[in-house]
Amino acid sequence: MPAPAANPSPAASPAAPPFGQSGASQPTPNRGYEAAGLQRLGLVVKQLQEVLPQVGAGSDAGQAVLKALTSLSKFVPPGSVTPAGERQQLERMAQAQQQGNQQMQMLAQQRQQQQNPQQQQQPKAA
Repeated sequence: MPAPAANPSPAASPAAPPFGQSGASQPTPNRGYEAAGLQRLGLVVKQLQEVLPQVGAGSDAGQAVLKALTSLSKFVPPGSVTPAGERQQLERMAQAQQQGNQQMQMLAQQRQQQQNPQQQQQPKAA
């Protein structure tokens, strides 16, 4: 009896990619997000530079700040943070803070409203 023919499995043939996974359309990184992220990173580096004298370079915290500055400065060349870019980032952070405060106020009001009906339902002494 002859040996049965080996059936090649689809996983064994690396020449053809699986359906729907062709190399024709690969996702491309969004350069706008990357530029905005690097601008924010530049602001973080600047803030770390301002913090360093306050904590002292010899302290444990100062050593950690120096290590972070060394790592992050590779991605942000000196002078890459413009005053306009810094102002925009600060305005965005202030806006986010304001929105967070509004949400906290709404939550506090909801809690008060939930607690007040409980207090009003208590029987009053005559």
